[in-house]
Amino acid sequence: MDNLELQKHANDVRKGIITSVHSARAGHPGGSLSAADVFTFLYFEEMNVDPAHPEMDGRDRFVLSKGHAAPGLYAALAHRGFFPVEDLLTLRKLGSYLQGHPCLGIPGVDMATGSLGQGISAACGMALAAKLRKMDYRVYTLLGDGEIEEGQVWEAAMFAGFRKLDNLCVIIDNNDLQIDGPVGEVCSPYPIDKKFEAFNFHVTHADAHDFDSLRKAFQEARATKGMPTCIVMHSLKGKGVSFMENVAGWHGKAPGDEEFAVAMADLDKIEKELAQRSEKEGEA
Repeated sequence: MDNLELQKHANDVRKGIITSVHSARAGHPGGSLSAADVFTFLYFEEMNVDPAHPEMDGRDRFVLSKGHAAPGLYAALAHRGFFPVEDLLTLRKLGSYLQGHPCLGIPGVDMATGSLGQGISAACGMALAAKLRKMDYRVYTLLGDGEIEEGQVWEAAMFAGFRKLDNLCVIIDNNDLQIDGPVGEVCSPYPIDKKFEAFNFHVTHADAHDFDSLRKAFQEARATKGMPTCIVMHSLKGKGVSFMENVAGWHGKAPGDEEFAVAMADLDKIEKELAQRSEKEGEA
C-alpha cells in the first residue's frame, strides 16, 4: 500500500475517533489521534491479519497496552473490515460491545486492557507462547509514554530481554503529554531509548506521522534477531485536529457539538487535500 493510501485510511481513522468520542460524550481523543497513523500502518500493511478470520491461529497479535486509546483501535479495526464502521457510534453506550477499553469478544481484539502497565506483560506471554509453539507470528504492543512510569512495564521488559523475544515489538507513543501535563515534568521516564537498551532491547526511533519512517522502523524490528525491539515513536498528541494538538487537556475529554464541527472540518480539509494529491498523481 502506498503512502497516500495509508494517509487516506489514517484520516478515516481520525474521523472515526472524533465521531465516536463525540457520540459517547466521553473518551480519550488526544492519545488516540497521536497513534492513528501507527494503528493504520499496523492493520493495513504490517500485520498478518484477516478480518474474515479474526481468530486464525497464525495471525499476528496486537495488544493496546494504553487501553484508553480504544477509540483509535476501534476505528482502525472498523475501517479494516472487522466490524461495521457504523458501530463506532455506539462507543461506551449501554449494550454496546465497544466499551471504553478493549474487551475480548470484539472482532480483532486480542487482549482486554485498561489498567496501565499490564498490556505489555500480556504481549510478552503471547510472544513466549509463539516461541514455545514454534510458530512465527509476531506480537505488537503500544504503550503511552506516561504509562511507562508504571513499574510493571519494566518487569515485563526485563522478562522480554532475558527471554530474547525477537518476535515482540514494543511501540512507545511518545507524544510527551499525559493527563497531568508534560511527561518530563510529571515523572520523567527519559531517556526512554537508553532504558530499554539496558533491558536488552534493540531500540529505534520513528516519526509517528511519516509512513516511510514507520515502515523503516518496523522493517528494522523484523530484521532484528535475538532480542525484542522497542520503537520510540515521536508523535503529536491530538494530531490532525487544530485545537487538540499538543494540548494535555484533550487527553480524556469529548468535544462538544461546536468543537466537533471544527474537528470534522479540519479532517474534511485533509481529506480534500489528499483527494487532490491523488488526482494529480493519477494524471501524472
